[in-house]
Amino acid sequence: MELELHTRRLQDIGLNAYESRAYLVLIGHSHFKALEVAGRARIPRQKIYEVLDSLVEKGFVRVVQGKAKQFSAVEPRLAMDSFLQRRKERFHSELDERQRLAGMLGDDLDAIFASGNLGSGPLDYLRIVTDTAQTAEEYRRMLKQCAVEYLEFARPPYGSDPGREPIVLELLDRDVSCRLVFDEKTIDEAAVPALEKAGASIRSSPSLPMKLALFDRRRGMISLSDPVVSNPEVTALVFEHESLASAMASLFEDFWKRSEPR
Repeated sequence: MELELHTRRLQDIGLNAYESRAYLVLIGHSHFKALEVAGRARIPRQKIYEVLDSLVEKGFVRVVQGKAKQFSAVEPRLAMDSFLQRRKERFHSELDERQRLAGMLGDDLDAIFASGNLGSGPLDYLRIVTDTAQTAEEYRRMLKQCAVEYLEFARPPYGSDPGREPIVLELLDRDVSCRLVFDEKTIDEAAVPALEKAGASIRSSPSLPMKLALFDRRRGMISLSDPVVSNPEVTALVFEHESLASAMASLFEDFWKRSEPR
């Protein structure tokens, strides 16, 4: 039972079943010939040299040269530490390479996506987004495109908290007009001073009808809680429609006038 347990644990680390059994045989003896390992570890003879060569490559076994080629185990802690360190380095190297390739591919695919979406279908100006991460991505995309005015009714749940969103500060650095009405019950008092210092106009309201963000009075996002489900879920309507944006801006101005200055 203990042998089976050690075999499974070596497999969890990264050895296969044959390699695990061969290594466990070798750590109990000073050295063995390949066929001796095969017999004791129940490994087919035709596979044993492949298994031992792999263990040598992974740093678990060393070759003992003599009249006949033999194999001995490397000290377990040294072997495992070295093996895992190499796997860690290889993982980071592969991740860096994949990130580099993803960046290049993203540029190419963005161009294809943009050219494929130049036309406009009957409802291209409206999109429904139900995933929180996608909602946050849409919000940040429109923030970056904003050039003149950004308005928001801000209340949880947030995909991206406007009080702590760095892009809002970037807008203020570009002299974009930013006005936000926070729900007074959930306002983040710690985040407000930085926004006001940067030039944002902040007010609070005892209640807000919805989550709303408007950008340049041309595009925006309306987020509504699902009234059917018991757990709070938010569906976002993303739009690029000047008439709808104008109507939402009128609603914002009405609440802005009735809200309390900070």
